[in-house]
Amino acid sequence: MKLTFYGGAGTVTGSKILLEVNYRKILIDCGLFQGIKELRNKNWERMPLDLNKLDLVILTHAHLDHSGYLPLLVKDGYKGKIYCTSATRDLAEIILLDSGKIQEEDSLRANKHQYTRHKPSLPLYTVEDAKTSLEQFKVLESNHWHKIERGIELKFVNSGHILGSVFVLIKVDGKTLVFSGDIGRKNPILLPQYEYIEKADYLVVESTYGNRLHEKTPISEKLLDYIEHTYKKGGILIIPTFSVERAQEIIYLLSILKREKRLPKIPIYLDSPMGVNATEVYFKHKNNHKLTSEDVKSMLETVQLISEASVSKTVVSDNSPKIVLAGSGMITGGRVLHYLDKCIEDEKNSILIVGFQAEGTRGKSLLLGDPEIKFFGKYHDVKAEIFKINAFSGHADQSELLDWLKHFKSPPTLTFINHGESHQSQALKVKIRTTLNWNCTVAEMNKTYTLL
Repeated sequence: MKLTFYGGAGTVTGSKILLEVNYRKILIDCGLFQGIKELRNKNWERMPLDLNKLDLVILTHAHLDHSGYLPLLVKDGYKGKIYCTSATRDLAEIILLDSGKIQEEDSLRANKHQYTRHKPSLPLYTVEDAKTSLEQFKVLESNHWHKIERGIELKFVNSGHILGSVFVLIKVDGKTLVFSGDIGRKNPILLPQYEYIEKADYLVVESTYGNRLHEKTPISEKLLDYIEHTYKKGGILIIPTFSVERAQEIIYLLSILKREKRLPKIPIYLDSPMGVNATEVYFKHKNNHKLTSEDVKSMLETVQLISEASVSKTVVSDNSPKIVLAGSGMITGGRVLHYLDKCIEDEKNSILIVGFQAEGTRGKSLLLGDPEIKFFGKYHDVKAEIFKINAFSGHADQSELLDWLKHFKSPPTLTFINHGESHQSQALKVKIRTTLNWNCTVAEMNKTYTLL
């Protein structure tokens, strides 16, 4: 029995874990690398694995850093099944098609404006590649053991991170392996809380916030503060937004503020085709979240949903006060760039960061106070005010991670700490050892671990 980390080790992106057992090869998650160029370049490196000998792929959830490499995996020869929950399947369709579209558009733009070293610039994969990969998805019900291969059983348990996200439990040769994927908050805004697991012989746990505690300030109050501050300046509040979970959370909180008659009378837009589609998926999977019919109705009355490019261009060109939620959350692409192109050099406007920003992203540059950021092939002066709300995070902080770990009835033989920048993972390792006295190690990229 072996584990190899082909991504998500020493970083929070590109999650890929290969489990080899009984001559079977199983890949848990298959994500894209994001952030600094050194990481993004890894997306162009083929996995050192004969894909004809890869038996299964299992997804913990649909986020791009956990699913975004699938079209390339299939394009390069993987022909097996991709197991996930129903909600993950629906969200992955939106995310992968959007990713393929962005890959194509970025390639076309780079060729048109000649800011590429490659002649011509080519997309990593296309929309058609994404569509092809979706044909191999197979949905499994949660909270039941499923026999997926001879001697191998699989179970999904709610992880509370995004709609459809799960812990992956694999039982083989009398041993249970647990892969956390991303772990949600103790009391998520929209979702049921993560479930506890009692037994694992081997555990892989994320550490995105391995040395952090989230702030306890009521999120809606801070959100309202930044809205009112920007409104008084006569400006536009731009919220770079992750289309899945974060967009729906913000719309929900805005709808509550509107019901309480506390919002200024200004238009609110969700300008993200993927965000609009993901919101519809949330409303479809009624049993996977805490929203009531009244909540859904109020959300739809609060925010104007924009999909059409022509409508988006009209809203971008309008200089009147408004609130705009637009993808992408780390400002790596998407329609938010068009709003920043128009608004970032005007100090009356504000940009509100509401999620984790990986190293090398434009969102991280803004948080670090960089005086200019580059997009569309040129540099833009940062004169708009930059704000951040940390409490929006969909990842468990250190105390919540420990809360989940403490519910195991006995320590795993070995716990692997992954999906975290080095200082976060190391801090969590020390905390687990001193608090729980568990045997644990920080996973290293491309290293194979033999399990006893």
